[in-house]
Amino acid sequence: MAERDEALLARVRAMEQAIAEIGTTLDETHTCRELAVFLVRRLGGSVAVDLAAEQGAPPRRAATARVSEEPTRPGDRHSDRPGTDRRPESTAPGDPAHTLTAALAVGDDETPLGTVTATRSDGPAFTAHEAATVHHAARLAARHIGHARRLAATEDTALHLQRALVAEPGRPHPNLEIAGGYLPAGARTLVGGDWFETVRLHFGRTLLVVGDVMGHGLDAAVDMNAYRTVLREVAATDLPPHRVLRHLDSVVAQDDARRPATCLLVRVDPARGTATFASAGHLPPAVFGADGSAELVDLPVGPPLGTGVGGYEPTTRPLTPAETLLLFTDGLVERRGEDIDVSLARLATLRLPPDPGPHQVVEEVLRRLDAHRAEDDVAVLAARVRARHAT
Repeated sequence: MAERDEALLARVRAMEQAIAEIGTTLDETHTCRELAVFLVRRLGGSVAVDLAAEQGAPPRRAATARVSEEPTRPGDRHSDRPGTDRRPESTAPGDPAHTLTAALAVGDDETPLGTVTATRSDGPAFTAHEAATVHHAARLAARHIGHARRLAATEDTALHLQRALVAEPGRPHPNLEIAGGYLPAGARTLVGGDWFETVRLHFGRTLLVVGDVMGHGLDAAVDMNAYRTVLREVAATDLPPHRVLRHLDSVVAQDDARRPATCLLVRVDPARGTATFASAGHLPPAVFGADGSAELVDLPVGPPLGTGVGGYEPTTRPLTPAETLLLFTDGLVERRGEDIDVSLARLATLRLPPDPGPHQVVEEVLRRLDAHRAEDDVAVLAARVRARHAT
């Protein structure tokens, strides 16, 4: 009776240890390695973890571990693992090998995600308690792997939805070439309040828009969509940019539930070769010349949208087919603990290859400013007037 109680207590301790050691990250390969290491420490011998592949494809060996070796991934070189109790490996060719296989599944009615196979070439066969430990650890690993996969699928859906919302810039006039880009803030926050788009106007003109709702997450994304809806309606009246902002600010200020937002509007008129700007608390855009150098546009900045204060002013400057205009949200340039003037200066000192078009400007700026590791959402919109060719 005492021996049975001791075995049950050992199984409970093993389960507690498994909970602490398996599934410490959201990486399924790492979880498989943790499973292999845990079982080798408890059972000795060797352990292999295989993950099921797509239908018709062979399983993928995700991790292996042996008593005398470091747990490895397929293709890794084995090395002695310091601090691991070693057992002598069987050298007699006639010694039987004991094998125990368990499915990586949370329940018996679920499709297994793979299998875990424990092999012991020396010593006794696996006991019932050891078999229970293997099955418990396999179920635990399967739960973590399944959770990681569901989370990854949800994040992928959210990211595609956000990009669909952000990167649907309407229909600019054919005389304007545009390119845009959006990057979420980090790996976990996949939706937010940054957006860009274009609104087609009369007489060959196009309204460029970049905005940033304060905050992150789903609430900011919902408010962002509300701002875009109102802006499209107001912009369709063909008001000048500063009056569009004024009207939008008035409408949004009536809804206390909406978060404030910054916004930059640029009405591009290719026929006149001009761009008219109006800013609601937003950072200034940049213009890249034919030589690849950058210049920040100097323009008055009004209060953010949603305050009801108004006070927006327009600024007009020439825009030639040799220049590419870049609008962006603050996540592109801002860095923690750094003055915004220093951040903007970093952008202004960029020197791109000569004659950079919108797509090249977007790619180069995102890369050179390391925007993929930014702490905030990043939305950028670049535009260039198409040159008219003489007939």
